[in-house]
Amino acid sequence: MGRLVRFTSPRVAEVVDFEEAPLGAGDIRLETLYSGISAGTELTAYRGSNPYLSSEWDAERRLFVPGDSTHAYPLDAWGYEEVGTVTEVGEGVDPGLIGALVWGTWGHRSSAVRPAQWVMERVMPDGLDPVVGIFAKIGAIGLNAVLDADIHVGETVVVFGAGVPGQIVAQLARLNGAGVISVDLIPGRRELAERLGASLTLDPAADNVAERVREVTGNRGADVVIEMSGSYHALQEAVRTAAYSSRVVVGGFFQGSATPVRLGEEFHHNRISIVGSQISGVAPALQHRWNELRMSTTALELAREGRLDLTSLITHTLPAEDAPAAFEMLDTSPESALQVVLDYRPAAGE
Repeated sequence: MGRLVRFTSPRVAEVVDFEEAPLGAGDIRLETLYSGISAGTELTAYRGSNPYLSSEWDAERRLFVPGDSTHAYPLDAWGYEEVGTVTEVGEGVDPGLIGALVWGTWGHRSSAVRPAQWVMERVMPDGLDPVVGIFAKIGAIGLNAVLDADIHVGETVVVFGAGVPGQIVAQLARLNGAGVISVDLIPGRRELAERLGASLTLDPAADNVAERVREVTGNRGADVVIEMSGSYHALQEAVRTAAYSSRVVVGGFFQGSATPVRLGEEFHHNRISIVGSQISGVAPALQHRWNELRMSTTALELAREGRLDLTSLITHTLPAEDAPAAFEMLDTSPESALQVVLDYRPAAGE
């Protein structure tokens, strides 16, 4: 038997047993070492605000439509930030893979079975702390936003949101040659953004962000704004902050109905473009060269080279059995944590 995290109802999580999948020919069994919690997407499922829980996603037409919801409670093993070890291989698979470290998405569960080809594409680079593997997909999400932003050397990029994806985006924007301004309500996140290279940080509760950005850009505004917080208030200010005929890239996962986004003001008068960025696709001009796998492996390689700091984003590492407390903390005290990691390794002496 294995163990997984289950959301039994809104804001109720527990750790339960599950029957492990059999190993077929061409399959590989992975034992989880670490699983990272996404404090954006996963909390929408934990809280019950995810649109998949209230409507049906029509995959063929790519529309949410009235009807039965696509998902319903209980929700088992949500999560997309896992790293583990190959412990068993099926018929036809090289036994030399046993012991290999693998990153991927298999949810908050102690083990999973995946096809060998899928696993071999996700073997961890040599020289990396295994826990860095949890950042592979969120690294791809951040890199996708940066690719959508089309950043150029010498530009000013403002990043709204200094949570995990915002911190990654800010670092990647700097690697593209931009000067970065990070915006967040939480002091600790602003301090971390500064340590990781932001040239300026702003508190939207105390600073008029659009005016401050114009002060430091000769009244031009930001060449690109990237919104990673999922806040409608931040989206409105992001539009105000962008320079004339410039771009706002939106990577945050917004929930519920919008608070006012005043489209008749700066959006209209400054010819602002708003571009949605979501990991299911890549900008059309780049699809012949980039995909999600390449974005993930690029993020891990940048970490291996020391050009992208990911371990500094980890604030809590908890035993996997403490997952309910971890989700409650992220839900009720977001200022207390950034990246929370669930540790599936046996405790000393077990």
